[in-house]
Amino acid sequence: FFSISNAELKMDEPIQFKNESENGEAYSWDFGDETKSTESNPAKTYTKAGTYTVKLKVVGAGGTGNYSRDLTIIDPNASTDSDKELYFIEYGTKLIRKISLVPGSPAETVVNMTGKEAHGMAYDSINKKIYYCDFQTSGSGKILRMDADGTNIVELLSGLAAPYGVAINLAEGKMYIADGPNVSRASLDGSSYEKTFITVGGGAMRAIGFNRKTNMIYFYEVNDENMHAAKSDGTGPGIVIEGAYGYGLLIDEVNNKIYYDDRNKTGLMQANLDGTGIIKLANFTGSRGSSGMTIDYSTNKLYWAERNNNIIKPANLDGTEAETFISGVNNPRGMFMK
Repeated sequence: FFSISNAELKMDEPIQFKNESENGEAYSWDFGDETKSTESNPAKTYTKAGTYTVKLKVVGAGGTGNYSRDLTIIDPNASTDSDKELYFIEYGTKLIRKISLVPGSPAETVVNMTGKEAHGMAYDSINKKIYYCDFQTSGSGKILRMDADGTNIVELLSGLAAPYGVAINLAEGKMYIADGPNVSRASLDGSSYEKTFITVGGGAMRAIGFNRKTNMIYFYEVNDENMHAAKSDGTGPGIVIEGAYGYGLLIDEVNNKIYYDDRNKTGLMQANLDGTGIIKLANFTGSRGSSGMTIDYSTNKLYWAERNNNIIKPANLDGTEAETFISGVNNPRGMFMK
């Protein structure tokens, strides 16, 4: 229902859109990078390479039509030697997807996880394994493990309350799970399960991270709205950041920082590992914030998912130069870089 005049779609070059719908009286274009138009046949210039979902809404005497199409914008001068891939959960379609960091690359499906709803996942870079939380049925949650290509799916744990996040401690051969009122612990093969490894009375755990350098676990509890930390053996638990309500956190072991989603402050936040030095890096629209974050250390870029906007953004580690990396992803969540 709309066409494009350009043979190639390049950044910094105008793209002419032609509306092909019939008997339209009003038009609403959404170009996937937070810009819009009400013209019938608009021209648009993208300043960043990436994949964007363009949406057209047409209203006329016969009713309303909604149409969409993915466009891949390329940077003709970009280096194409990156071998990094960003993995993420697309909750709305129940997929694990990946996308190369080479500008203009399309997203690919790794595996369809229909019937296995997930909020978080973790990656074992040594053994090339993905750990995946399935919280579809309360009281029957699972932790699954698979190869990086989505094959060889194995159920490691079942009967969990509501596993929203998982973190990996390779040195000790353990995983930590944000599961209802508890942080649970188990061996990486699912054995030696400890349901109440760390408990917060009346709590609800929604995210978890592990710092290999300090052997500290960080976890988000959303009923009392605090971020906690404890040693890898579960001792010494305590509140690190008070009054923070969120569903996503990332431990930056290189720069000794915590990145986290705080919905009370409607933004993506950064803090020191002891909870001091809190600053806001980005503002969120809507109520759902970010449930997925990761870092590309080769470029020192922080990537995060914005669930309300269906986009993934990168920025410098101080939040500057934020841009849209990919749009039109249906409720993006937990992610990692491979």
